[in-house]
Amino acid sequence: MNKAVHVVGVGMTAFTQPGASESYSVMGARATRAALKDAGIDYQDVQQAYVSYVYGDSACGQAALYGVGLTGIPIVNVNNSCASGSTGLFLGRQAIESGNVECVLVLGFEQMARGAPDAVFTDRDDPAQRLLDAMRELQDVDSVAPRTAQLYGGGGRAHMQLFGTRPEIFARIAVKARRHAANNPYAVFREPVTVEQVMSSPAIFSPLTRLQCCPPTCGAAAAVLCSRTFANRHGLDARVSIRAQALTTDSNTSFDEGDMRKIVGYDLSRNAARQVYEMAGIGPKDIRVCELHDCFTTNELLSYEALGLTPAGSAEKFVADGDNTYGGRVVTNPSGGLLSKGHPRGATGVAQCAELVWQLRGQAGRRQVEHARLGLQHNIGLGGACVVTLYESG
Repeated sequence: MNKAVHVVGVGMTAFTQPGASESYSVMGARATRAALKDAGIDYQDVQQAYVSYVYGDSACGQAALYGVGLTGIPIVNVNNSCASGSTGLFLGRQAIESGNVECVLVLGFEQMARGAPDAVFTDRDDPAQRLLDAMRELQDVDSVAPRTAQLYGGGGRAHMQLFGTRPEIFARIAVKARRHAANNPYAVFREPVTVEQVMSSPAIFSPLTRLQCCPPTCGAAAAVLCSRTFANRHGLDARVSIRAQALTTDSNTSFDEGDMRKIVGYDLSRNAARQVYEMAGIGPKDIRVCELHDCFTTNELLSYEALGLTPAGSAEKFVADGDNTYGGRVVTNPSGGLLSKGHPRGATGVAQCAELVWQLRGQAGRRQVEHARLGLQHNIGLGGACVVTLYESG
């Protein structure tokens, strides 16, 4: 990464439960206008757009952006599982860094249905089949529980077996998520919960209960990326830049080592984080705020260790000591994360970007993390892809 790429504008809609949102095209246009207004530019200034979503027909990106303007720019639709939004950011950053363009819009949205997401097409190969086959070799299959809960629940079980992690530690992560989301007007679930309430909510797949699983969500988020030259020419706020970024896919270790943690992306995350730290010349101890992929409480705990925020086997103490929240070592998911802010799949990675930009600008209000200069973003999708991004203010 030898050319600075700046995030000069961000915007998003409030996330909602299915059935309570506007259509994806309206939400997408609304988030785009908010990001353009935040940046202080017109849509005519944008040279390319990358639009991410998981559930939708071809060219949904055009349907959303045509509501903003008809400028003839390239619009690229991106579907990369739950890492779609940050994959759009990865592509937009590369386009600017290459010198081919100076200003890019990244938009993510999702209009989800109620209930646990499942395969849409049943007449062809399931892209998750290799993951499911690997899971079946290690644990019994539940005919009722959602398969993602079985996968991530299995990752949590593996951590419990290896390190003696107690179930209530996972519940404490859900409590923390609600406490953070209480200060986020964009979040779906802002009411506080207790460890007892989390533990006694309906069982999904041990150790996961309902309040430890992210909800299906609708919403949109957008970001404007540009070069330093473009920012200077237009007088834009270029305080926040992408200092390092990596996108990884599975390697043999995901499947060959009989470890449910790795099947659900532990090595994906670890490898991406290592690349980012090496590019930036920093270590995880330099991070004070992090938006990570907490689709389930178990994955948040696994991600602490995969990202190097705490050593392997120490995540229980990390949570118990409050090192994952305000007053601790690193504030994880000040937005409330996927667990409480919500997880509209295509929008999630861009919404994480928005939160970190607000944090690094000092614009996060009651969620503000003190002395935030570096922000780490972690967005993962099974199947698989992981994007880790380091943002810097200065």
